[in-house]
Amino acid sequence: MKNILVTGSAGFIGFHLVKALLGAGYRVLGIDNMNDYYDPRLKQTRLDALDDFAATQNCRDKYQFYKLDIADRKAVENLFAEHELPIIIHLAAQAGVRYSLENPYAYMDANLNGFINMLEACRTARPEHFIFASSSSVYGMNIKQPFRVDDNTDFPISLYAATKKSNEVMAHAYSHLFSLPMTGLRFFTVYGPYGRPDMAYYKFTKAIMQGKPIDVYNQGDMKRDFTYIDDIIDGIMGVLTKPPVAVANPISHAQAPFHLFNIGGNQPIALKHLIQAIETACGKKAQTNLLPMQAGDVPITYADIDPLAQATGFAPSISIEEGIAHFVEWFKTCAFESGDFESSKHASSDLEVYDNA
Repeated sequence: MKNILVTGSAGFIGFHLVKALLGAGYRVLGIDNMNDYYDPRLKQTRLDALDDFAATQNCRDKYQFYKLDIADRKAVENLFAEHELPIIIHLAAQAGVRYSLENPYAYMDANLNGFINMLEACRTARPEHFIFASSSSVYGMNIKQPFRVDDNTDFPISLYAATKKSNEVMAHAYSHLFSLPMTGLRFFTVYGPYGRPDMAYYKFTKAIMQGKPIDVYNQGDMKRDFTYIDDIIDGIMGVLTKPPVAVANPISHAQAPFHLFNIGGNQPIALKHLIQAIETACGKKAQTNLLPMQAGDVPITYADIDPLAQATGFAPSISIEEGIAHFVEWFKTCAFESGDFESSKHASSDLEVYDNA
C-alpha cells in the first residue's frame, strides 16, 4: 500500500482520517503544528488514541507523526526530500472565522504561506494526487440553494473564507501549469466525537450537561448542512484513488486535472432541531437565550453533493439524532468526566462553518 501524507493529522478530521487509512492498510505520515487555537490537550488525546489504535491493529510500523509547521518552508522541503509521498491529503490550516478579526496574520502564515509551501513541494515531488480541504464558507451570503460548486464564490465575508477561496485558485493554477492532479473538498459543518470545542454542538452539549444557559441566535431558525464525521471520511476515501484527469474548462479552456466537490450531509438542519437532538442524547432540557442573528453569520448552508455522488458513490447516511448521540456518548466519557477541554480562547461564531481543524 502507498504512503499517504496527512497534514493537520492531530485535528478533528485528520484524526479520524488517519484511523481509516491505517485500517485500510495504508502507510501514513501525519504532521501537525499542535498550536493552541484550542486546547492542545485535545489534540494530544487524539494522537494518543491513534497510537493505541495502531498498536491494537498491529500497524504501528505503518504510522509516523511529526510535529511540523507547514508555514516553515525549509521543514516542508526536508519532509518531501526524506519521504516518498504519492498521495497527499492537506487538511492543515488556521481554523475559525472570528479569530481572523483578531489575528489575520495567522491565516496568512498557515492558509496562504503554508499552502504555497505545499504546492511548491508538490511541484517538485509530483504526487499522484493532492487532496486539499476547502470550506462551505467560500459561498458567503449566497442565497441560491443548494450551493453548487459552479456557483459564484467571489464574495467571501470573512478573511478565513477568502484564504480558502485563494487555496482553490492557487491549486487550480498549479494543476494547470504543472499537470498535477488535485481535488478540493468544500466541507460543510462537520461534527462528531473528538470534535472542535469551539463548535456550536460541543458548546451546547457542555452547557446543557452543566445546567447552564445557551445563546441561540436567529431564534434558532438558522440551518446548517451538518455532516457526521464518518460520512466525511467515507467521502475522502472515495476520492482517494480517483485523481482527476485534465479537461478543458468550459469558460477559459484551461487544461487542468482538477476537481472541486461539495462534501456535506445534503440535508440542512435547523439550530433548534440540533438542540433537540442534544437534549434527547443528554437527557436534559436546554436553558435558552433567544438572540438575533450575529453579524457575519449566514442563515443557511446546503450542499449540492450530486457531482461527488456521481464520481464516487458518496451517500451520507448518519442522521443528526444518531450522530449527536455518538458525540454525546464520547463527550460524557472522554471530555465531561475528565474536566472537559477548554474551548477556544478566541471568540467564535455560534454556528461557525467548520473548516479543517
